[in-house]
Amino acid sequence: MTSAQAPADLVLHGGRIFDGERVLPGATAAAVRDGRVVAVGTDAEVRAAVGRARESVDLRGRLLLPGLTDAHVHPVMAGVERLGCDLSSAATAEAILDRVRAYAAAHQEQAWVVGGGWLKEAFEGGLPTAAALDEVVGDRPALLRDNSHHAVWVSSAALRLAGLDATSPDPPDGSLSRRPDGSPAGTLHEGAMDLVIRRLPPTPAQDQVAGLLEAQRHLHSVGVTGWQDAIVGSYAGHPDPTGAYLTLAGQGRLTARVVGALWWPRGTAAGDLDAVVDALVATRRRVHEAVPDGRFRTTSVKVMQDGVVESRTAGMTTPYLDSCGCRDGGTGLSYVEPRLLRRVATAVARRGFQLHVHAIGDRAVREALDAIEAAAADPASDADLRHHVAHLQVVDPRDVPRFAAGSVTANLQALWACHEPAMDQLNIPLLGPERTSWQYPFAALARAGAPLAMGSDWPVSSPDPMAALEVAVTRREPGSALPPLLPEQSLDLRTALSAYTRGSARVNHLDDGGRVAVGALADLVVLDRDVMTVPPDEISGTRVDLTLVDGRPVFER
Repeated sequence: MTSAQAPADLVLHGGRIFDGERVLPGATAAAVRDGRVVAVGTDAEVRAAVGRARESVDLRGRLLLPGLTDAHVHPVMAGVERLGCDLSSAATAEAILDRVRAYAAAHQEQAWVVGGGWLKEAFEGGLPTAAALDEVVGDRPALLRDNSHHAVWVSSAALRLAGLDATSPDPPDGSLSRRPDGSPAGTLHEGAMDLVIRRLPPTPAQDQVAGLLEAQRHLHSVGVTGWQDAIVGSYAGHPDPTGAYLTLAGQGRLTARVVGALWWPRGTAAGDLDAVVDALVATRRRVHEAVPDGRFRTTSVKVMQDGVVESRTAGMTTPYLDSCGCRDGGTGLSYVEPRLLRRVATAVARRGFQLHVHAIGDRAVREALDAIEAAAADPASDADLRHHVAHLQVVDPRDVPRFAAGSVTANLQALWACHEPAMDQLNIPLLGPERTSWQYPFAALARAGAPLAMGSDWPVSSPDPMAALEVAVTRREPGSALPPLLPEQSLDLRTALSAYTRGSARVNHLDDGGRVAVGALADLVVLDRDVMTVPPDEISGTRVDLTLVDGRPVFER
């Protein structure tokens, strides 16, 4: 219960405590000293352990839990978007265009109109047009990323600057939507995005720092005290956020605990593999020297293995369905050839990097598992790298047991596991009944003993863990009257909350985090209610009242 008799910096009392794995029977209080938890127990036990405290917080029956760790998020990207043309809360094509019009009018000084967050389902076929964008931006170049960040919507002026016309071929790793005459219609998918993105003016360093500060503020407000940034490096026109992290860390303003997943460049040839790994090692060394306290570490490597279902770029073992219900829609992409992926995984693991793989389709999931198994079998690899595979939308049931067998963490984005327009209009028709039944198999993974972590993929979706937890438990979008999506795959709240605290902290090798226990980091969150006792469809209404890092407030409501 206690470490030593001594005054505490802070005592939180009169509530209930979720310790990262369960609600502690009888425990109502915790004490903090020098950034660590020094006592946990009843109010009386904690008072006896620490004697007095410089400050106390009456929980009044509220729930105290470990700080949440977002295991897959893009904070700098999200923060910059929030400060730009932010379309994330506009639900219809009309509302999106109105917001672009207003932003363009208010920022005449900007050469380009840049932003993101639009929803594919707001537009017919998920394909907004340059002509529609031209009506609100005129002859200005504009580039707006969709909420998945796997497509961009551009204006005619942007297409002209990029030199794209009816004769422009699709790149091997992407495609352009086209008019009947073959000319670009205005939406570019996957690798085709780069054809216009490379024309964007660079994002100023101060904008990245401002974006990271805004993102950190917002994440702390929803109880997130640490995260894994899922892309550190230059990707699809997004500038490398490493400099922003180093700036904040150097100024003592990085309050979150962050692991950066270094981007594995798509298109890396086998002959360049060793040189790329050497460059990643050099980056890791440079970051460690700049941030010796480990507040920001670049110890993971991110591989994007496929795309997304709605653009038919997620890697599938069998073809997508076409509009007639026939299997004639292709099988998606594998950005890294599977044999090369196994070599990549082994090479980075030998140098002590954790592997973080984006895999949406069942083939991509299988390729990721094959690669991680190859790395684990290599005697020169560290045995405790805690590799993880993110998203896991479509998983062949035969591959579910492989996560537990290989100690591969299933990194879940639970907010997506429900019926909503993108799922019902753009995903299910392409998947068909069998693959639809394989989507987001959370319960099957938990039953099989897979390690679980959770993340948001913000700005792709909301960073609010409470909304994601509600979907994990109910398999319904908060507030929706639609039936649950595969309710047999729902998690109980204890398991889901453990994944977002203890499980995600484990992925980041934060073994003294994600817990409320003597000796653990005092990264703690106070909710406005005891979320373990509310009806499942009210979980998303829970708010954070207090977020502590090292026992000090970083957010107070």
